[in-house]
Amino acid sequence: MPELPEVQTVVNDLIHAGLIGNTIRDAGVFWNKTIGNLYPNEFTAKITGQIITNIRRRAKYIIFDFESGMHLLIHLRMSGRLQLLPNSSRRDKHEHIILHLNDDRDVRFHDTRKFGRMTLTDNPSTILGKLGPEPLSDDFTITQFQKMLKTKNRQLKPLLLDQNFLAGLGNIYVDEALWKARLHPLKIASTLSSGKVKDLHQAIRNVLQQGIDNQGTSLGDGMSNFVSAERQRGNNAENLMVFRRTDKACPRCNTKIKRIVVGQRSTHICPKCQKY
Repeated sequence: MPELPEVQTVVNDLIHAGLIGNTIRDAGVFWNKTIGNLYPNEFTAKITGQIITNIRRRAKYIIFDFESGMHLLIHLRMSGRLQLLPNSSRRDKHEHIILHLNDDRDVRFHDTRKFGRMTLTDNPSTILGKLGPEPLSDDFTITQFQKMLKTKNRQLKPLLLDQNFLAGLGNIYVDEALWKARLHPLKIASTLSSGKVKDLHQAIRNVLQQGIDNQGTSLGDGMSNFVSAERQRGNNAENLMVFRRTDKACPRCNTKIKRIVVGQRSTHICPKCQKY
């Protein structure tokens, strides 16, 4: 699933490609469930003529802001991609929503597993308002993080994956941040010392920013693997320290990386560096 760095990479691509200021002149809906809150004819009617004034990210959502006050919230889920293509390009069978722009380009929602969703709304806070703070925001301070953690008697890994607690983190970057902070994923959040809170805060921000700087993480060659809106693979895989490195040497202490399951999620740790 694309996480914060991958979603931010897509947003950066769309902005760089000059989508802001474009008008959506028409839309095609080829899988109704992708636009779960509207019927296809309603979605098409409401989005036609919308002028894009901004493209941004909140947590794992890509957001198109329109001049009318409407907003399009896009969640890629497991295998979703946004792709920019000429209007004349032949439609792939996995392209379930196509937004036709007034400059003869399309924004196409490609999703092999069909889990991704688009929500066209004039009140995005009904979805976005439930999310936790942005970990790269200046408002996300060590002091705030300490207050958030001290009341949580939950294991670190499931807690950090909870989008209502902290927005944007997924399996890759939680594993990487916990390794960097030398914390075991089963450790209870409220037991962290102030020093460890500082370490984890810094680790989270560092691994996310590194992911953005490297245009996201692409693993493998499958159809559901991450590619940017410009159809480029992310370059962050070579910087991963533990994620999907089972039985390889820990870059810090040379101990073999171990795979465990935490909250039904595959989890990668160094048994020596991340003692429980």
